[in-house]
Amino acid sequence: MTRQEKASKILEILEDLYPETPVPLDHRDPYTLVLAVLLSAQTTDKKVNEVTPALFDRAPTPSEMVKLSVEEIKHYIRQIGLSGSKAKNIHRLSEMLLEEYDGKVPESIEELERLPGVGHKTASVVAAQAFGIPAFPVDTHIHRLAYRWRLSNGKNVVQTEADLKKVFPVETWNKVHLQIIFFGREYCPALYHDLSTCPICSWAAPRAQWKAEQKRNQEIKKRPSKKA
Repeated sequence: MTRQEKASKILEILEDLYPETPVPLDHRDPYTLVLAVLLSAQTTDKKVNEVTPALFDRAPTPSEMVKLSVEEIKHYIRQIGLSGSKAKNIHRLSEMLLEEYDGKVPESIEELERLPGVGHKTASVVAAQAFGIPAFPVDTHIHRLAYRWRLSNGKNVVQTEADLKKVFPVETWNKVHLQIIFFGREYCPALYHDLSTCPICSWAAPRAQWKAEQKRNQEIKKRPSKKA
């Protein structure tokens, strides 16, 4: 089976499992989506959704956000990892939107990447979900599954993005990247995953991958647990 054929079959399964793909991060507009995705780095979506309502109520626009000090922003997001640097980025990002974009979030990935704290993945998410621009954001779930399914060689996220863009039709990118994330969370965890029973890994992952992950899981189980 070629990568293209495999991707087509995977797409059918994902479409059946996840016909609807709501954005996991709660937001109100492109600006709050940028902030939510920025905050989600090294933090769960659930935790981000817990802390952002108060911040967005207090400062729903760039003009309101810049009125807050970095310390005040940090207070709202203190439960989030890297809250100090993220608070600085939020404040400077908001200033930049006012200075260069009339307070509006730019639509292009290139312009989004210029904003403080906004890397390629964040820019791709915002372009795709806020403006409908075809993009294929690659997070850890997508990177892991693309390798398990051998749709990519797993070298790095840049290569994974390029490989996935080749095998999935451009009109599916904005939806399928979310479908893969949902599938990874529900069916395809990083550890202790039985590939032989997975709806996709059972036929898409090579047997060598099954054995490698079984061996790794056994080794992890044998490691002495850390005492509190």
